[in-house]
Amino acid sequence: MQKGIVIVSGGMDSSTLAYYLEDRYPYEWHFLSFDYGQRHIKELQYAIELAERLDAKHSVISLVALGEMLSVSGSVLVDPKSEVPEGHYAEESMKQTVVPNRNSIMLAIATGVAVAEGAEFVAAGMHAGDHFIYPDCRPKFVDAFNTAEQFANEGFWDGGIIAPFIEMTKADIVKVGMALGVPYDHTWSCYLGGAYHCGKCGTCVERKEAFEIAGFDDPTAYAE
Repeated sequence: MQKGIVIVSGGMDSSTLAYYLEDRYPYEWHFLSFDYGQRHIKELQYAIELAERLDAKHSVISLVALGEMLSVSGSVLVDPKSEVPEGHYAEESMKQTVVPNRNSIMLAIATGVAVAEGAEFVAAGMHAGDHFIYPDCRPKFVDAFNTAEQFANEGFWDGGIIAPFIEMTKADIVKVGMALGVPYDHTWSCYLGGAYHCGKCGTCVERKEAFEIAGFDDPTAYAE
């Protein structure tokens, strides 16, 4: 049976991606999640549940020591002393949520696993809404990184990196997920990682907006 590697965080995008791929490919799946010391570490529990629902192998890779080094950048996601900005996800203040080189690091590790296991591809859930702030979510990055991995593994791997949602909005992703029956109440977005989604941080605002634009009721429990 063919194999595929999927990077899953436990959030809306990667959960939808997992369902999307499961619906289209009769593959053996290996889901990879990363613990890089993110303050919303509870997202990983949702990733574990996702793998269980889809009967996929799941591995959590620890990058905690690296996350501590990256916290000097001032990224609020790996520095618990920093205040998470509120407001629209495309605002300039959201640059505070950038973790240096995060997708490059995760994709490189995932590609190594793909080569070792003979997987056909590595899939990641970047989407058009991420393009405002995150340079490692843009099409030119994915294309360039994919090319680099082809050279890095020449003669050992004929696979590639795919990002099926790269040109889609988050509202588009919600539409895809609703058609596939994704249980969005069992996904996590909020950067604060509290008992409920805060409803104010950039990723919560984006989540609310996506359901509203897509025309579906938002099943998320918000603190406010």
